[in-house]
Amino acid sequence: MTQDQFLTATLRNPANQIIAEKLFELALPDAWLVAGCLVQTVWNGLTGRATGYGINDYDVFYFDPDTSWAAEDAVIRRLHGALNHLNVTVEARNQARVHVWYGEKHGLPYPPLRCSTEGIDRFLTRNTRIGIRRTLDGYDVYAPDGFDDAAGLIVRPNPGPNFSPENYEKKAARWKALWPEITVLPVETLPSRPGEGRDP
Repeated sequence: MTQDQFLTATLRNPANQIIAEKLFELALPDAWLVAGCLVQTVWNGLTGRATGYGINDYDVFYFDPDTSWAAEDAVIRRLHGALNHLNVTVEARNQARVHVWYGEKHGLPYPPLRCSTEGIDRFLTRNTRIGIRRTLDGYDVYAPDGFDDAAGLIVRPNPGPNFSPENYEKKAARWKALWPEITVLPVETLPSRPGEGRDP
């Protein structure tokens, strides 16, 4: 699957397209639509399901040096107000402040990030390490592992400092129940890669 094919497939979901357009319009810093809402839209296309089937939420990453909860809450409220008509759950998280709460919540290390794409790098699965953002000329796509796993319906672990085998297995089991066509690879199939992390 090429980048253009991936974009075409994921933008068939109207929610993905509208959210990406709204992020561009609002000019949130380093803002990306990321992860499951993209890949699962592709899965739905490949398996003949409705575009929004099984998608729990639509994750938005942005990067604001103001790491206060008040600032993040203001962005969350702003996005909810702008996108409420979609009747989907939009989860916005300031990647500059994830390290502030992650350790206490999950009991795992989470070194500070320098940009939103570093947050994408820390996802639990490689197939979801993808983000898109609207630009003046079209779309930017961040996909360090490419699109083969998304196209091949493969779920692959992404080991790193904040990787949890238990969380990976729980997430993969939920996906397998919704998309029985996917292939879930066990944690031991991949060694850890030095300097890389995993995701929330």
